[in-house]
Amino acid sequence: MMLVVVAAAATVTAAGCGAGEEDSAAEVTAVATTTQVADLLRNVGGERVAVEQFLQPGSDPHEYEPRPSDAAALEDAAVVFRSGGGLDDFLDGVIENAGGGAETVTLIDSATAVRADDPHWWQDPRNAVAAAETIADALAAADPAGAGDYRRNAREYAATIERLDQAIGRCMKRVPAAQRQLVTTHDSYGYFADRYDVEILGALIPSASTEAQPSAGETAALVERIGAERVEAIFPESPLDPDLEQVVADEAGAIVGDPLWADSLGPEGSGGATYVGALASDAEAMVAGFTGDQVSCPGL
Repeated sequence: MMLVVVAAAATVTAAGCGAGEEDSAAEVTAVATTTQVADLLRNVGGERVAVEQFLQPGSDPHEYEPRPSDAAALEDAAVVFRSGGGLDDFLDGVIENAGGGAETVTLIDSATAVRADDPHWWQDPRNAVAAAETIADALAAADPAGAGDYRRNAREYAATIERLDQAIGRCMKRVPAAQRQLVTTHDSYGYFADRYDVEILGALIPSASTEAQPSAGETAALVERIGAERVEAIFPESPLDPDLEQVVADEAGAIVGDPLWADSLGPEGSGGATYVGALASDAEAMVAGFTGDQVSCPGL
């Protein structure tokens, strides 16, 4: 069933696409800061919205440096959608330099499940559903003639996300609770863990930002805990270099699992090219890694 869910959403849009053929019938231009926000926006906006996105597939939002073209994109935008939570604070400077009167919508503010000091709200699909509704409302205000289209698109997209959410939940329950122990590059999966009853055992970078650096003591303590808990796999994050994960895994007697799509979606054609594709890919990687490939979920 998961393949059907992902394929349905993939036919709508790929996260890495910029303005192009799908914009030929556009009635309004909107800006999205991150890859996840851009993908949600395209699914809700459909052909009526020309989407300009700042971060491209594989970009790390924690290290992003705005370009002159970003300010230019704001000039024609009716609405600017940002992720929020400190993840895309670079937008403030872009807006200051560009001027303009576009409404700015911060999607973390619509989250129904909230974690303090954690900007990765989209890792809980319920928040993505709420964000889709918020996007539809903002687009309808900017383009009243398209209000019906936006709200219909949002409902259909929400149904796709909800089916995926249920499928991931069923899949995770096939893994014994004691084995659902997650070690990643940085603290980016708290929302996912809360939703699917996964224990966050630790992160190589104990911070919500990839810009932080772990101390030798923190790394040694994590290695010891991974070994003591007999964790099967450590999960690197695309597109970051997995060298540190490999070193820690070797020392702790674990393996390096398949990469996760944490802060950025992937290029067109990859498993993480869309929001729903990234969620499905991450769940599949985790289930396989948690169980040493002993458990799999057909279609994930």
